[in-house]
Amino acid sequence: MASDRVQKKVPELAERGEISDYLGRYAFWQRTVVLTPPSIHLWRLVAGEASRFPELAQILYVRGPQREIASFAKVLEQLAARDLLTIDDPKTAASHFNQRVTSAPLKRAMLLGDDAIPKHAALRCRAAECVWVLLAAYGNKAIGAAPGGR
Repeated sequence: MASDRVQKKVPELAERGEISDYLGRYAFWQRTVVLTPPSIHLWRLVAGEASRFPELAQILYVRGPQREIASFAKVLEQLAARDLLTIDDPKTAASHFNQRVTSAPLKRAMLLGDDAIPKHAALRCRAAECVWVLLAAYGNKAIGAAPGGR
């Protein structure tokens, strides 16, 4: 399952690493795992059969998005503990980030087919935008500006 690959390959933030680079790698990795033809095909199949097999949809949700959000909330807690972010509710922040990272391209690919899966350059650009939003909302102002000088 794609969520297993996301969980096993979570990028590490070096002790003195740049948080925007780290979060960008995290977002890019999450998107490249979720936005593959096999993952998209599974989502289409489960969505189409959810009314007949709601337990299957529940399993996909729990082992996919819900698991990823919980995992990323722990990452955000660690970053906040290092005073790299200012976050009161890591689970909500992780949910917002997850939605920004995957929602629009996943919907597009599910409805428009495999040709609508974004290429690597588009994934990197969108990942950077998602990081900018996260840092604008939760970034520790003492650390510096958001990526791209925004």
